[in-house]
Amino acid sequence: MGSWSSKECPGSSTQAALLGQEEPTESVILESSSYVVVALYNYPTGHPAHCSIRAGERLDVLSDEGEWWKVSSSATGNESYIPSNYTARVYHRWQYEGLSRKKAEELLLLPYNQTGSFLVRESQTRPGANSLSVRKSSDQDRRSVKHYRIQQLDNGWHYISPGLTFPNLRALVDHYSEVADGLCSLLGEPCFIQGSNNVPVVTGSPPMSVRKPTLNWKDMDSSMIFGKDKGQDNEDSLVSEGLREAIKSYRFMTEDCKGCSQKWDS
Repeated sequence: MGSWSSKECPGSSTQAALLGQEEPTESVILESSSYVVVALYNYPTGHPAHCSIRAGERLDVLSDEGEWWKVSSSATGNESYIPSNYTARVYHRWQYEGLSRKKAEELLLLPYNQTGSFLVRESQTRPGANSLSVRKSSDQDRRSVKHYRIQQLDNGWHYISPGLTFPNLRALVDHYSEVADGLCSLLGEPCFIQGSNNVPVVTGSPPMSVRKPTLNWKDMDSSMIFGKDKGQDNEDSLVSEGLREAIKSYRFMTEDCKGCSQKWDS
């Protein structure tokens, strides 16, 4: 940790205020008040070897002193004062608050992120809306990150494609983790956070992704997805909750169509 003069950092007499006591504002679409803090920039700026904090590291906030925070990197244990706007809050490992499109691209192009790595962020052009950012190749180029606007209906449901809606962002992510449905890639692991309890720091080669076998939809019927009893979801279903909700939504919108297959009746 580099040395600091009294002019370069806030006074140490301020009482420590642990981050996490502040609830998200109503204008921000969030589904949980539990989050972690991630560094968006190297700090201090300059040669990477001289940085106490690096972009993409999880931070423990030791004290909140307004525009400056004293933090400790969960990845390295380094402590430093940094500007509070050099950080972002992350919910569910993939939902970012205070993240620009450019910075999303930089984070997704960091090491250990692979094809399908993703995050959800607030839209810069439409307040209250969200965007899905997905890494579509292993190239270290911003063009290898694709962005999708997540629209919201009056009833609060979300969608990327108008024909496929979801009750919340988690269901949307679950669905596109199972089926690409027009995206550049299936959603894989959330954007890598160094030092996160949920994503251990990797010192060797990136771990190999393991996926469930592809389902043969021709052999599927409603009981294998929703359960044998009407109106009851099957916790042991072969598909995710997000995909079940998407199928329900599609069936609801097309329930009046003529000639629909009776195989899907539940």
